[in-house]
Amino acid sequence: MTDPALVPEHSVAAGAHEEAAPPRSDLKDAVGWIVFGVAVLAGSVVMDRLEHQNINPVTVPGLLPGLLGIAMILLGAIMGVRSWRRGALVKPLPPATALQREERKRVAIAVALCCGYGIVLVGHGIPFWLASTVYVVASILIFQRLSEDPADRRLTARVWAKAFVIAVAASVVTWLVFEKVFLVRLP
Repeated sequence: MTDPALVPEHSVAAGAHEEAAPPRSDLKDAVGWIVFGVAVLAGSVVMDRLEHQNINPVTVPGLLPGLLGIAMILLGAIMGVRSWRRGALVKPLPPATALQREERKRVAIAVALCCGYGIVLVGHGIPFWLASTVYVVASILIFQRLSEDPADRRLTARVWAKAFVIAVAASVVTWLVFEKVFLVRLP
């Protein structure tokens, strides 16, 4: 048995937070997953089927995203039913703690970065590798700037260089895997 005095305070709080997540919070998450799953499924249905290239129906571009959208809808529904059974509609949502507000801020920033990448950068004339490099550099630097440690928040030349090297490597590897392994031409 572990001595409670030796367990870091943040790990005890995190464990308690995960177990005691309010049902209404789970219900909101379930609705979000269902809406996102419907959007993914709808997007996959309107994707080009490439019939003019005699593509096998099992390999059409929208098949995997469609299946993932269906999975998100189903799992979101399961989560919603579970939270409803736990009293999501009767138990009020407790006020957010400082940690929860920080988590929400980081999630919102991550979603905004992903949307900016998918809506603004990719598919609008910018080469995929360049759009991906910009996205990864921005993500690394923004989240570095949000660090709790003041020393980590400083964006020195070394931090910029490291972010750039990681971004270029990730972009080139992603491009090569899609173009050479999966034979998918990226924008």
